[in-house]
Amino acid sequence: MFGGTAARNAQRKERQLCRQVQEAVSDALAALRDDVLQGVWVMGVEPAPDASRLAVVVQVRPGTPPEVAAARLEKVAGYVRSEVAGAITRKRAPTLAFQVLPPEGEP
Repeated sequence: MFGGTAARNAQRKERQLCRQVQEAVSDALAALRDDVLQGVWVMGVEPAPDASRLAVVVQVRPGTPPEVAAARLEKVAGYVRSEVAGAITRKRAPTLAFQVLPPEGEP
């Protein structure tokens, strides 16, 4: 009867963390003075493979090459991680791995 409670609780905590990280990453990117990164939309955050490493899936706006956005995200990854660390209540900030998608309708 109570066997699944701990697993459900852990999943709920992971989902909560992912939502918090998504919001923190969005805010951090919006605060930058970079036209490319301000136009990036954070589509979601998922554990990869667990909550110590998170995959941040972003989509660029039309006309922005995904490679350009990926290079700029790599440059600001430390800053974004520090912003995430300040926004969440965990002992250690998760490592962030960015996945950049092209705009909808583009290959």
